[in-house]
Amino acid sequence: MSRDRLSAWLAACEKLLGADSIHAPVGLEPGDGATNVSLFRSRCAPATVRPMTTAQVRHMLRTLSEEVPGVSVYPLSTGRNWGLGSAEPVDDGAVVLDLSRMDRIRSLDVGLGLAVVEPGVTQGRLAHALHGTPMMLNVTASSAHTSVVGNAMDRGVGLRRQRCDDIIGLEVVLADGTEIQVGAWPDDDTPRAPYPHGLGPGLVPLFLQSNLGVVTAAVVKLLPRPEQTRMVTVRFAAEDLEPAVDELRHLYTRGLAHGVLKIYSASAVGVYGGLRRSEYVAYICVDGVASVVAAALAEVERALGESGLFHDFRCLSPTDQGADVVEDVVLHALTGDPSRNDDMLRATFGVTAHEVDATSDQGWLFFLPMIPFTGRAVAQARSLLEKVKEATGVDCGMTVNAITFDLIDLVVSIRFTRNFGEVEAAHRALNLLYEWFPAQGFVPYRVDIDHMGLVPALRSHPGQSRLVELLKTALDPQSLISPGRYPAFPHH
Repeated sequence: MSRDRLSAWLAACEKLLGADSIHAPVGLEPGDGATNVSLFRSRCAPATVRPMTTAQVRHMLRTLSEEVPGVSVYPLSTGRNWGLGSAEPVDDGAVVLDLSRMDRIRSLDVGLGLAVVEPGVTQGRLAHALHGTPMMLNVTASSAHTSVVGNAMDRGVGLRRQRCDDIIGLEVVLADGTEIQVGAWPDDDTPRAPYPHGLGPGLVPLFLQSNLGVVTAAVVKLLPRPEQTRMVTVRFAAEDLEPAVDELRHLYTRGLAHGVLKIYSASAVGVYGGLRRSEYVAYICVDGVASVVAAALAEVERALGESGLFHDFRCLSPTDQGADVVEDVVLHALTGDPSRNDDMLRATFGVTAHEVDATSDQGWLFFLPMIPFTGRAVAQARSLLEKVKEATGVDCGMTVNAITFDLIDLVVSIRFTRNFGEVEAAHRALNLLYEWFPAQGFVPYRVDIDHMGLVPALRSHPGQSRLVELLKTALDPQSLISPGRYPAFPHH
């Protein structure tokens, strides 16, 4: 890396963006400008630049590609990717491209159910803008301060469906500064159907979990707000996990339940600050018009009762208070309301979203495999977690997010206190998860920054990595954008 060229580029960014948009890395000695970029040392905290417009991103990338070869940028939205790396880049020495100041809701069409938002728009802000309208946002159970775009780009899962299914159009800046729009985009002059695939190969998926460009805006497809929403909560014994999961799946294949089925192990409830018990708890969404909801609820209660597996059957409406913080978050998030989410965050970390990384003495790690929606697969996953506990002493939480009738996003959560012993054990447990789950066919669908090097081996066929390499070479020949993120081949 050329220190002089990096210094000159950061100084140019300061001139373009203003001194308050540049954060000098630890290890840079004072220079003539406010950026303090006269000396760059290895192993220092990354420099950060914070553009406010797409035009600024274009200018910065074009200048970087033309004048500062060897320097890479790592884009992020709000940096609250907790448990997977937060705002840290994959590679040491990368300049963080912090897009949190790009926070405009460019347009909101509740008729068609579309919103055009920038990366700094949080799910709390967009949900609030939709309050009282016929549309709602597919929210996650994470903080209201997390980015809609950033989470969707990494294929996060909401309470209604996988977040990438919400994205039908993207505005992207390529490494040479070229701006493109892919997928469906609203047009005020000529009404167009919100059809994301266009003609020829679909281009929107190219930029999900990729390092082919910098996403500066997205078209988000909203959901019709149901006339009535109810959440059924039931408990079942740990020894009944396999048949209970199969029985719950049957509700979805029969069309009796909607949204994402959530099942928490006792350890998972504890990880998120809820009331820990010895049993599993399941949350089932039933919604639609009132008469249909009433009939579906009666059938759900009958089916679960006759199975003999479940007890403590309760039916909650959005005006109710959940039995604990976890239940309250799920109940309201199902209706597109993330206003309770930060209560769960505070119960876990004891601080606000803005302070989690800086001041909390608690930490999270996540392992996120996709598994089949069968009781056998879930029971097998639990057995692997028991092996991890035997090997490390770490009691991992397990949350089932059934996003379709055949597919489960399994959230394996590790909570630890930030002292040497617990941190070391937590990371040792995470390493075993990456070793043992894929060996059983349970491959992660999102990866933390410390395990990005495993991505090529985790792909289902080596030809996929070759194709990714060809695309990267064509669109970003200097490997300017996040070279270590979901790489084609092991990256050093």
